Amino acid sequence: MAIERTFSIIKPDATRRNLTGAINAVIEKAGLRIVAQKRVQWGPAQAEAFYGVHKERPFFKDLVSFMMSGPIVVQVLEGENAVAKYREVMGATNPANAAPGTIRKEFAESIEANSVHGSDSVDNAKIEIGQNFAGFEIVG
Repeated sequence: MAIERTFSIIKPDATRRNLTGAINAVIEKAGLRIVAQKRVQWGPAQAEAFYGVHKERPFFKDLVSFMMSGPIVVQVLEGENAVAKYREVMGATNPANAAPGTIRKEFAESIEANSVHGSDSVDNAKIEIGQNFAGFEIVG
C-alpha cells in the first residue's frame, strides 16, 4: 500500500451550512490525515484555472459561478491510497446514487451542490495541490 496525497475542496454549499467540521470528521474517521487546510474565497482567475479542463462544457460558467459564490475549504489529505479512499468516502457525484455514510449522501444538496471535490488521480492531485498550496503550507 502506498502513502499518497490527494486534494479536497469543501464547497460553498457546505461551508454556508457550517459543515466543515462534520465533513472533516468523516474524512478523519476513514483514516485520512488533513496535512494542509485553509479557508479561501476564489475569484474568477482561480475558479476558471482550476476548472479549465471543463472550459468547453456547457456547465463551465455555472460551475465557476458556484465555486465563487462563497468561501471554500481547500485541503491536502494523506493516507494509504488516499485518492481512491477519498473518492470512496465522498460517494457518487449524484448524491441520490451515493452510498449511505458517504459525504455526498449525508451532506450534499444536489448533483451540482454536492459539498465536496476530490482529485481523480495521483497526477491530478499533484496538479491541484500545486495550484492551491505552497510546499511549506503542507505539514505532514
